[in-house]
Amino acid sequence: MSCAPTNPPENNADLRAAFAELQANFLSLAERNEQLVGDKTFLLSELAVQKDKLAASTLYITHLEAQLAVLKRARFGRSSEKLERQIDQIELQLEDHYETAGQKEAEDQRTAATPAPTKVRGKPVRKPLPAHLPRERVDYPAACSCPTCGGSRLTCIGVDEREELERVPATLKVIVHVRPKMACRDCETITQPPLPSLPIVRGIPGPGLLASVLIHKFDDHLPLYRQSEIFAREGVEIDTSTLGDWVGTMSTLLTPLADAIAAHVRQGQVVHADDTVLPVLSPGKGKTKTGRLWVALRDERNWGSTAPPAVYYHYAPDRKQEQADTLLGDFTGYLHADAYSGFKHLYKPDPATGLARILEVACWAHARRKVYDEHIGGASPSATELMAKIGELFAIEVGLKGWPAAERLAVRMEKAVPRLEAIRLLMERTLTTISGKLAYAKALRYALTRWPSFTRYTTDGRLEIDNNAVERMIKPAVVGRKNYMFAGSDAGGTRAAVIYTLIETAKLNGMNPETYLRDIIACIGDHPVKKISELLPWNFKA
Repeated sequence: MSCAPTNPPENNADLRAAFAELQANFLSLAERNEQLVGDKTFLLSELAVQKDKLAASTLYITHLEAQLAVLKRARFGRSSEKLERQIDQIELQLEDHYETAGQKEAEDQRTAATPAPTKVRGKPVRKPLPAHLPRERVDYPAACSCPTCGGSRLTCIGVDEREELERVPATLKVIVHVRPKMACRDCETITQPPLPSLPIVRGIPGPGLLASVLIHKFDDHLPLYRQSEIFAREGVEIDTSTLGDWVGTMSTLLTPLADAIAAHVRQGQVVHADDTVLPVLSPGKGKTKTGRLWVALRDERNWGSTAPPAVYYHYAPDRKQEQADTLLGDFTGYLHADAYSGFKHLYKPDPATGLARILEVACWAHARRKVYDEHIGGASPSATELMAKIGELFAIEVGLKGWPAAERLAVRMEKAVPRLEAIRLLMERTLTTISGKLAYAKALRYALTRWPSFTRYTTDGRLEIDNNAVERMIKPAVVGRKNYMFAGSDAGGTRAAVIYTLIETAKLNGMNPETYLRDIIACIGDHPVKKISELLPWNFKA
């Protein structure tokens, strides 16, 4: 393309004028180019600054998440309120950081001259919305004429669809049962359709409402007085005392089902057991006393068994030996548990047969925590070496979940048994070099005096290296205890145990606990007690 003018000037004056114009244009272009170079340098500098900020932000988040993961792993090992406060604090720090980042992004997009979608590194990949959710279609009217030329000959060349996740608030409704009475003109007999049995005689709540109240209190950890406030916002006044009556009635109604779950747990050959404190209001004193929530878990999925998993909760006002007997009943087999003295009498051999009804299986995660306390101090090389060797035991177990018991046993015999012997020798050698009064020495003696129970998991493929499975089942009670601090009485603790049993067992079997409770509450009043097993989560059909 030629830059020469179409009509070149014919005299010197016009040539000089054209040259001056070209020179001015050249200088203008040079200045603009210099400005663009400066802008580019500034933008590159600004981009480098933003990259540094993003890297620092990502590093900060990673640091907080790592701290949070460490504290969560230690949560059940240390019953310390300080540890819980640390976890809460880091959770709040992460929430604040995410909220700040979202706010800044929104402000940047609002103030930008040309808003454009921004890609922020480190955000989770958006998952597709579940297919089971109901979908509401919003159709936008197509254009009837071209906005540019005004033409009406428009052809559809495609459709764009965008999904938006919206929440429909829970609503209450009134169901009116209308039953006509019919009188016979011949014999004066009056007939009327029977009224379906109600969960609460002469009560107004339906099964769905009752299930919702139970789930909110025992699974979402929302106290009844807060639920009462939520109902009030929806224009329905339900006193806390009324909600309490509903919970008490449902606990009584559902107790036979919880007892059936307890029987199923005790029929297993391997059970995990543990307990946790449950502060309970002491009547007439305005103070709290310490109750206990005991947990027994049967979960055989790790070694390929098809037996349904189940968990049973039992409340007791104390931690006496007889509470362990009540929890386990006639159970016979292997018991994963801590070194609670109330279990010791269960491990004693029968004088007649010389065999124990229950064999103890100790928890290596518990033993490792005691060694870890010494390891983090950094003063004991043997503690660091022990942590590494115990870690090797756990690494072996990672790949064995779901394997048949015989294959699990074979791998443990080959890989775990030699390592256990090395750990025992290291513990014995370390005890000869440190003071017996140290906490570290007590930790080593704790393992060595129970050595047969710590190695028992290598003698049967159905056993586990730790008792973490039941500790996870304690978490709901721990969160509930944190939210509303205590049960109102020993009876309140018993009610909580019944509902926890049903909710957590439903979860173990892959069920929505609210749906399960709703369907059970709707029919259990008319169900024969002798056939209560039909209502167990793994047998029940809505």
